[in-house]
Amino acid sequence: MASLWRMATSTFTSENPVTDYDGVEFWSNPERTGWLTKQGEYIKTWRRRWFVLKQGKLLWFKESTITHSSRPRGVIPVASCLTVKGADDVLNKQYAFELSTRNDTMYFIADSEKEKEDWINSIGRSIVQHSRSIADSEIVDYDSKP
Repeated sequence: MASLWRMATSTFTSENPVTDYDGVEFWSNPERTGWLTKQGEYIKTWRRRWFVLKQGKLLWFKESTITHSSRPRGVIPVASCLTVKGADDVLNKQYAFELSTRNDTMYFIADSEKEKEDWINSIGRSIVQHSRSIADSEIVDYDSKP
């Protein structure tokens, strides 16, 4: 499985914007939005980005003003994620949380404990909803075959 960061950002350059949001209208009625600080994959600097959660995609942008012509800086399909949980003790930073797949973990920092808990709950619900829909579509009932 590809690195979560590479999966989220590999197609992004100014000439080749991220397009893995499957027609999600991220500018209209998102499930959750807000500022988070995220850690880069290679250069471990922390950058503040505007995040949008909608229809199983966690997208991020440089600016908080999002329109249909905005282009995400990265996209994470939450169905590929296994857990989202607090990470204050892992990073020694207040309001930190992590999002993990089988092979990778991404770290984020919210602006408050409430924001952190709200993001964890929203992403967690999305993981359950979207992983369940994938699992349900893969069920094969051999008893019902002729």
